[in-house]
Amino acid sequence: MTIHLLNDRYQVIRTLGAGGFGETYLAEDTYMPSKRCCVVKQLRAIHNNPQIYQLVQERFQREAAILEELGGANAQIPALYAYFSSEGQFYLVQEWIEGDTLTGKVQKQGLFSESAVQELFLNLLPVLDYVHSKHIIHRDIKPDNIIVREQDGKPVLIDFGAVRESMGTVVNSQGNPTSSIVIGTPGYMPSEQAAGRPVFSSDLYSLGMTVIYLLTGKQAQQLETDSQTGEIVWRQYAGHVSPIMAEVMDKAIAYHPRDRYPTARAMLDALQSIANPIPPTQPLLTQLTVVSAPANQAMPVKPQPTPQGKSQNNILIGTLIAGGLVGASVIISQVLPKSTQSTSSETPSTITSPVVETPKVIPATPFLPAQSTPSPAKSIAPLTTTAVNTYFWLSQRLVTDADLDGKDGFELDIMRNSIFASHGRRFDTLELQYYFNNQPWYRSIYPSQEFPPKLLSKVEQQNVDYINTYQDRNGLRYFKK
Repeated sequence: MTIHLLNDRYQVIRTLGAGGFGETYLAEDTYMPSKRCCVVKQLRAIHNNPQIYQLVQERFQREAAILEELGGANAQIPALYAYFSSEGQFYLVQEWIEGDTLTGKVQKQGLFSESAVQELFLNLLPVLDYVHSKHIIHRDIKPDNIIVREQDGKPVLIDFGAVRESMGTVVNSQGNPTSSIVIGTPGYMPSEQAAGRPVFSSDLYSLGMTVIYLLTGKQAQQLETDSQTGEIVWRQYAGHVSPIMAEVMDKAIAYHPRDRYPTARAMLDALQSIANPIPPTQPLLTQLTVVSAPANQAMPVKPQPTPQGKSQNNILIGTLIAGGLVGASVIISQVLPKSTQSTSSETPSTITSPVVETPKVIPATPFLPAQSTPSPAKSIAPLTTTAVNTYFWLSQRLVTDADLDGKDGFELDIMRNSIFASHGRRFDTLELQYYFNNQPWYRSIYPSQEFPPKLLSKVEQQNVDYINTYQDRNGLRYFKK
């Protein structure tokens, strides 16, 4: 019996879907030793006119080339393996993504938590940022077109609308080729897209509506709209969402494009700014050099009661946050001993109460009594933000156990990731990204999945591996791996 193969190569296993534009199959590539699975999309032009067929073919080739570029450069877009035409129909062969769509995830596991949708945004917005940088609008973002990859849990963006639009090519009254169809899914596409004029923020609207489905379980068509503003009414179905996160969502799905985030990067920045970082108080202390004043110049600080009413000697002076563009500055914590004897075996010398001169960029604060203001001659050198990072040496020499012993999981994570941050890598973990955003030397350049490993020197890569192994061996991790 003769088995029919598509393009004499692809053996169809089963049909994945069918619609007005054609059908989608799961197939085996018989030319590959592994018989790898792939997705074959069969696309039909809406007209059989030979002149239009030629135009469709040209557009199809152009859009296939774009898909090849996108999938080849971003791991969260399926790779394009091949394209061909046969018997008046067009075919795309793409990577098969093993996993569940977001629709399937909700059906299996229930509604998403706020932290889960934050993670989804954090993983998908850089992908959209990349797609938009190529002047491409996806135009059909919805729960069925995002697959959570089983291998690594990353969301993968599938089914770009540009190729389907090519199938709707017609010739207008002026003899120019145009498209007769609108790409998108009702409820998930905004009004300007439905009118055939999508913009970059149209994809953000669709992503916002997708996330609302994950939070509420309601399809976009099931949600009401405000009769006066046209805005989607959804908050009453998602009581577990914080007001700040809800505001981000409302901005993403605003009726008019001018009221939305203009770019995926702008939305990502907004999400990172509302992240709730865990204060890195204790680990930062090990990065600061504290100079002690002479004993007879010690500044008196009255011990404060704990919430239980018991006094302690460990007093948190506080976190000083510098305003303006720099964004953040340092904390200092110190022990006020009853005697001048140090009780810490790790302290290199006797520590008395520190005298701190407030940096000029920081307004006067009420942390210290007015009468305790030190004289400039006796004060410590002003604490600057450049003192926050002390790990640039990791690019100069190999790390040893002696460099790591005594450090906790937080500081080890910061040390290791400082190597990547120095080359402009962004991070998937919100708290980690927040930390480096507050470093004046940090410049965010590469999404984590697009970071070029070749930027690391041999010394830097060895240090990353060494610290990683040390952390695993000693069970010292603060952020998720």
